[in-house]
Amino acid sequence: MYVYQSIAQSLADHGLDTMFGLMGDANLFIVDHFVRDGGATFVPVAYEGSAVLMALAHGRVAGKVGLATVTHGPALTNCVTALTEATRAHVPMVLLAGDTAVSNPHNLQNIDQRETVKVTGAGFEQMRSPETASYDVAHAIYRAQVEKRPIVLNMPVDFMWQEIEHTKHVFQAFNAPSYVPAGDDMDEAIGMIASAKRPIILAGIGAKDAVPQIKALADRLEAPLATTLKAKGMFNGHPHNIDIFGTLSTPAAYDAIGKADCIVAFGTSLHQFTTDKGALMKGKRVVQINNTVTEVAKNYHPDASLIADAGLTADNIVWWLDEAEIPGSGFSTELDIDALTAHPEGDPDKTTPGFVNFEYALDRLEAALPKDRFLTTDGGRFMTEVWCRISCPNAESFIATTNFGSIGLGMQVAIGAGYAVPNRPVVLFTGDGGFMMGGINEFNTAVRMKQDLIVIVANDSAYGAEHIQFLDRKMDPGLSMFDWPSFAQVGTALGGHGIVVESNEDLEDAIKAIETRDKPLLIELRLDPNDVPRMRM
Repeated sequence: MYVYQSIAQSLADHGLDTMFGLMGDANLFIVDHFVRDGGATFVPVAYEGSAVLMALAHGRVAGKVGLATVTHGPALTNCVTALTEATRAHVPMVLLAGDTAVSNPHNLQNIDQRETVKVTGAGFEQMRSPETASYDVAHAIYRAQVEKRPIVLNMPVDFMWQEIEHTKHVFQAFNAPSYVPAGDDMDEAIGMIASAKRPIILAGIGAKDAVPQIKALADRLEAPLATTLKAKGMFNGHPHNIDIFGTLSTPAAYDAIGKADCIVAFGTSLHQFTTDKGALMKGKRVVQINNTVTEVAKNYHPDASLIADAGLTADNIVWWLDEAEIPGSGFSTELDIDALTAHPEGDPDKTTPGFVNFEYALDRLEAALPKDRFLTTDGGRFMTEVWCRISCPNAESFIATTNFGSIGLGMQVAIGAGYAVPNRPVVLFTGDGGFMMGGINEFNTAVRMKQDLIVIVANDSAYGAEHIQFLDRKMDPGLSMFDWPSFAQVGTALGGHGIVVESNEDLEDAIKAIETRDKPLLIELRLDPNDVPRMRM
């Protein structure tokens, strides 16, 4: 077969059946064979970086290696922000990137693609020859799994029509879970946990597969449970769940965390927003459990650390507590969880004509949006209020595009996640700036691909984070403000259904539109730029 056929067959050999991308002269034949002869799904995007973000979300939610493809030169440079986001999210994915022919160094689109990829932190894998094509594909997929980051497979365009014998290569990624046996590290950690009077169990998304074991440990210790932002929803329904830990906690929960004397953290790197730049860890023993050594002490140096699987370690800690007959702390029984997790209700009358109160709108949407939703958020000053007021069924039903601090990534992630949960609605909250930067490019992709997508645009007609800085310094915020087009009309023009909300009555009409939707729905919330809640950071 030809090399392009061997590449597509190699993807099928690995059970990969969904690819996001934009075709060009270096990858179009791969895509064609992948779809027509492999019976797979190809999602054509409007902008190359979108393919990476969709693959990131699809891989993360589906629990497999994400797959994207672009051609060479500017197609790859358009992926730099997306690759950086994916790298920092530690999501295994492969980007099949075409490259110009070595024999044609004067090609207008020729660049050093290895150096371009290196700045993002992603891995680079060079397709070495036509004969090694299937091996190189398999090795890129293997690396993505064990390195937990994107791997860019660089494919010279002049290989594609060369004839070869296809050989199936699939390399097993060895990742057996482990725990720390008896020894000094375990003794130190157990000693801190056993002597704690007011312990709290904290979990990040790295512990998503250990929820039952972590709950059992919390019950044994009589300790409240909390999560990082990325693990939002992980302990839904548990009677001692105090929700998000850190700057997104309610004031009451923040005070309760302050009274704790020990934090047992699973699957989190203890980001500065989680620890409030270390303030929430003062006066406490911190025990960090993570299966990746580079994540330990990455943001905060713990008092004890175990490099191990979260579930096995939680079980191990319970065993040692039972063996030593350590009584429960009783800390969780002292707390009024309802009071600790309640956010003040939004006031429908606290607004000016032509706008809707954001907190009130979020409270109404929380009640009205489909309960089985998958939730994702773009970047912007609106997002912290969304994280606090809009729930998700569990931690695996939520992605926040927060890893690189970029706006304009949410729509792409929402579409990618939709392919991993095809029978569930996806809800995206984005800002006006983020929608104009990335959402408007791909909303029509959701329409074309018939996605069940609900997009809520928080439109304050400004770059909000900059707007508030001007106001705080008593400066004119005019340069941060924009006279955008009607996003509701844009959504309709792109093939969806758009509805604008400028009053409480409009909000009820939008809620009815949620119930009767039959295509991607865009709800534009018009917000007073001077009355948007401050970011909780």
